[in-house]
Amino acid sequence: MGDGRIQLGVDRVLTDPSLLAGKRIGLVTNFTGVTGNLELSSRALLRAGVPIVALFSPEHGLRGTAQAGMSEASGDDEETGLPVVDTYRKSESDLDAAIAEHDLDVLVCDLQDIGARYYTYYATMLTCQRAAARAGVPFVVLDRPNPLGGTVVDGPGIRAGFESFIGPLSIPIRHGLTMGELARVGARLDSGAGIDVPQPTVIEMTGWERAMTWADTGLAWVPPSPNMPTPDTALAFVGTGPLEGTNLSEGRGTTRPFEIFGAPWLTADFADRLNAAGLPGVTFRTAWFTPTFSKHAGEVCCGAQLYVTDASRYPGLRVGIEILAAARESSQFAWLTPSHEEVGDRPPFIDLVWGSIDLRTLIDAGKTSALLEQLGEAATLRERDIELLSYQGKGQW
Repeated sequence: MGDGRIQLGVDRVLTDPSLLAGKRIGLVTNFTGVTGNLELSSRALLRAGVPIVALFSPEHGLRGTAQAGMSEASGDDEETGLPVVDTYRKSESDLDAAIAEHDLDVLVCDLQDIGARYYTYYATMLTCQRAAARAGVPFVVLDRPNPLGGTVVDGPGIRAGFESFIGPLSIPIRHGLTMGELARVGARLDSGAGIDVPQPTVIEMTGWERAMTWADTGLAWVPPSPNMPTPDTALAFVGTGPLEGTNLSEGRGTTRPFEIFGAPWLTADFADRLNAAGLPGVTFRTAWFTPTFSKHAGEVCCGAQLYVTDASRYPGLRVGIEILAAARESSQFAWLTPSHEEVGDRPPFIDLVWGSIDLRTLIDAGKTSALLEQLGEAATLRERDIELLSYQGKGQW
């Protein structure tokens, strides 16, 4: 339960429903869309008289029962009785038809992101923002905190040709932006690319400051997907997310996904090799585990468990680079393209995760120092020189 330190965008609307104008409103949301007191936003807004007529759900579904790369079917929501439109992997024409079918005059988004570029909720928001623009319908974001804070930036941008649903914007992997700010950035980049997307209306939070981590917000954590159980997972995911593009288990099917990782062919000295890298703010222990599903399900794996000892110094993507470089020394290591991604002439999945071929090719060549140089440049990345209306005045990201 929230302690009142922060008033979420949805809570501001509940205090003043006039902030949401419109007679027929569509709400892009799921189980993460809750008030500071953990009531579903959809139900709370309806009770306050906000005329929501349809719900639009992302990956994992409205209730969160679906695993990665999956969603729940469209239908009716048991909580509100409203029709549910499954947006995941739907075409532009499908979204356009849904907006027209429900005769919407406003589309509102209330989803909790985790702060990493390759998490898909903000991609859903952007596709819905574009659909609203095509329909001439205003788009509104009920803002929420970035669980990793808004001051640290980590990782490269995306090179042309490597855009995807896990990387629709050329922003750093740890981007430091809220959903409202991501919507503003998306609209500016779209408009710069000749796509007519007006700036969204953002119902900003009160009480949130950019340096806040999730613990600082006083808000309860709602796991935003089945394999994101804690805020610690979200922080670890910045570094270990790229393991999804390999034949290493990233810990799906364990109680600590993205913190435990390994494979049947790794040996007990793997954690020692990672500790020898001397990374600040993190340590590793040898871990044996048997995933109940996903990669290596039912097989005994050896690897490591990651422990963040100092979140302010956690080196994020450098952790992932060191893990991949150490695993690459085995002849059994391989880069993968998961079955839920499009194949054919698309780049390998790992290239979409990183935003270029660099992670894969430089690790294959044993040139991790070149990758570390890219990370050193990330903190001052000004690839687009995007200006934001931040929570602390006008600034640059």
